[in-house]
Amino acid sequence: MTATATLSSSEIPGLKLLHRGKVRDVYEVDEDRLLLVATDRLSAFDCVLPTPIEKKGVVLTQLSAFWFRKLANIIPNHLITADSAEMPEPIASDPRLAGRCSLVRRTEVIPFECVVRGYLEGSGWKDFKETGSVSGHSLPKCLTQCDRLLEPIFTPATKAPAGHDENITGLEFKAALGAETAAKLKSTSMKLYSAASEYAREKGIIIADTKFEFGTDSEGNILLIDEILTPDSSRFWDAAKYEPGHPQPSFDKQFVREYLETLEWDKTPPAPPLPPEIAEATSQRYLDAYFILTGKTL
Repeated sequence: MTATATLSSSEIPGLKLLHRGKVRDVYEVDEDRLLLVATDRLSAFDCVLPTPIEKKGVVLTQLSAFWFRKLANIIPNHLITADSAEMPEPIASDPRLAGRCSLVRRTEVIPFECVVRGYLEGSGWKDFKETGSVSGHSLPKCLTQCDRLLEPIFTPATKAPAGHDENITGLEFKAALGAETAAKLKSTSMKLYSAASEYAREKGIIIADTKFEFGTDSEGNILLIDEILTPDSSRFWDAAKYEPGHPQPSFDKQFVREYLETLEWDKTPPAPPLPPEIAEATSQRYLDAYFILTGKTL
């Protein structure tokens, strides 16, 4: 598999572009299948940065495919193939798209982020400092930043097409989806996080938190969709350097967020470009995460 260095935007002749998201371009293949193209765009503070991150899209695609295969015993997923050689033309022969495309089953997206937190960081840490709880979960007052929770917690959020997702309580989640669907998504998310975090911990990575997305197929079956357990959708920490009480060394885009926090930027578009050394270091973190978790290089 050979991929071009960076891809900021895609164009595929003969396929209808349905949506250009912060990171992915979504194309219609036919009434049953979609093509997801993971570009090298990076979003931070809900702004797409002008600097692409080399091979980021390939890491997101191939790491998601790894997890989809590994966790398929928990719930079916939408992936048909992430192997470029198995794609229809003109995708298969386009070197710009190599390794960064997922051919998937079409679903109706359930418009919620199913977030599971095993550690206290990010918006969870912010909420805890302000209220002593996270999405309705009361937590011990003695907890500090990045502390491990006694048990992972489920903290769903609305899936906003633009702007910030909003954390909601389990009761609000249940009211929106109904008791049966809400319970299934919660229990499935917890099982996925448990299996993945146990595996990753053995490899030397702490998955501090992550989000899952689900959709329903034409027969009403719930499938795991989008990306899973990547440096974009999760916090990956170096287990050997873990020390609660402060931010952790990470294999995800937190590195970029921390750089951006040093700038006089109000977090509204346009976002500033990244210096070459920050972009290169971010790319290496994504590649390192892939290698540690899969034992393979890209």
